[in-house]
Amino acid sequence: MGEQATSYGVPCLPVAPGRREYYHNPEAPPANSMTPTAFVVARNHYGHVLLVRRADSGNWELPGGRVELGESAQVAAVREVEEESGVTVEVTGLAGLYTDPGHVMYYPDTGEARQQFAVCFLASPVAGALRPDGHETCEAAWVPPGQIPHLSIHPSMRIRIAHALTKPANPHFD
Repeated sequence: MGEQATSYGVPCLPVAPGRREYYHNPEAPPANSMTPTAFVVARNHYGHVLLVRRADSGNWELPGGRVELGESAQVAAVREVEEESGVTVEVTGLAGLYTDPGHVMYYPDTGEARQQFAVCFLASPVAGALRPDGHETCEAAWVPPGQIPHLSIHPSMRIRIAHALTKPANPHFD
């Protein structure tokens, strides 16, 4: 397998933007809500990182999403990875906690401006096969770390990936 990415995808069709993401941008609206989210840095036995490609922006990111009422962040992380990528993972550790007030997600249809509050876990795959959900994600891939710098990735996700790959034993907090 070497340094080749293993990938499975469906056509990424352009969709109307359902959100705008701001990262330390003075034009960002002030946050008016905060929602807990959980993301996962999963690595297979080759050391490749599981990434999904967002259908709305085309950016690659770690699989993850909202923690629903009645579930823990860890359960949400496992659920979101399976939904977005087709892969079932086992959480093995904590990569970091990200609460940067300069990272705002704005939803024009509702006026919500959400400050990011993300728990990022480390995990290993235990079952499943790459399969994007076709709604939120249009591609899922096992990406060699050396290929990650060449992908279109939002700065906040790039930071999370870098923290997890360079210091996996030391969770990051911001």
